[in-house]
Amino acid sequence: MGRKTVLLLLVGIFTAYYVYTPLPDNIEEPWKLTGFNLIFKTISNVALVGELLGINHFMNTAMFLMSLQDVPPTSDETVTVLDTTFSNVPVPHYSYDILSRRTANRLDAVVISTNYRLAPKYHFPNQFEDVYNALKWFLRQDILKGYGVDPKRIGISGDSAGGNLAAAVTQQLIDDPDVKIKLKIQSLIYPALQTLDMDLPSLRENSHFPVLPKSLMVRFWSEYFTTDRSLEKAMFDNQHVPVESSYLFKYVNWSSLLPENFKKGHFYSSPTHGPSELARKYSGFLDVRAAPLLADDNKLRSLPLTYVITCQYDVLRDEGIMYVTRLRNAGVRVTHNHVEDGFHGIISIPEFKIVHRVQNQYLSWLSENLYLTPTTPTPTTAAPTH
Repeated sequence: MGRKTVLLLLVGIFTAYYVYTPLPDNIEEPWKLTGFNLIFKTISNVALVGELLGINHFMNTAMFLMSLQDVPPTSDETVTVLDTTFSNVPVPHYSYDILSRRTANRLDAVVISTNYRLAPKYHFPNQFEDVYNALKWFLRQDILKGYGVDPKRIGISGDSAGGNLAAAVTQQLIDDPDVKIKLKIQSLIYPALQTLDMDLPSLRENSHFPVLPKSLMVRFWSEYFTTDRSLEKAMFDNQHVPVESSYLFKYVNWSSLLPENFKKGHFYSSPTHGPSELARKYSGFLDVRAAPLLADDNKLRSLPLTYVITCQYDVLRDEGIMYVTRLRNAGVRVTHNHVEDGFHGIISIPEFKIVHRVQNQYLSWLSENLYLTPTTPTPTTAAPTH
């Protein structure tokens, strides 16, 4: 066998190893998911190499490469797009992606999307404050009137990190004496809700699943608070919560908050406590504004009608399900849409058939629960923010 043949064989083996992604049998269009995973994996690897070479920070490179596919939102015959600022925070309205356009069009709604500041340049609580301040400004009676919005038909929505922010600001609005107009609904799409336990069953089962493996999810979380990689390592090893904060684990104890079918084959073990120094330096990961699952029951019981989407093949699955359990235990009306063949990102990747099914379910729920009955004149409605 010649050297060229051996080289080609080695390249073929490496390529097959790099491309191959084991997927469960119930995943629709597995070849398409494999292709998307290849793109995301390549972006992550390029960003990592760039960081190792000192060229650019991982997050900056990853965000730049992902932004290359973005198309600036523009108006058309059915949707008008305006760019402005709310409390000095940039907000296109309607826009976040295709889902925002569909929401605005199908519901005849005003949709606000907040362009909050991003890591690694900015850390918590900047992102929370951007969204909170923009929403608080929008919820003024004179502002709503200017946009023709019915103050009784306002909801908030977000997916992944946006779901985290949506849940967090909804909680904070409850006790804000300056906010007289409250949200009617919150919609959380595979939200990231807790920073304490990085050993949930969904993290074990989906640690290498497209398109959000555990390693990347932990990196995103740690970057939310600091560029200090020691926090990332401690979080990945589940050794970041100090003993003095161990009482918080009752809010995220999956052994009592997950239904039995999600606990099968898994045994709960209390996380190993980490150094107090990390929590002192980066206390944000213990803050309820960053981890909405840490809210106590008194806070939860005042929350509005809620819709939660979780996906079976998603590292964030269990925290969404635990939030559903805690909300229901607190007496909040919750609709839980668990997508058995779903994976992280399904709400916003239009190339997949499953996306249209999940989007239609989401939009139908919004239409049914945000709007007045068909016999009543339909107002213009706002649904900030992804």
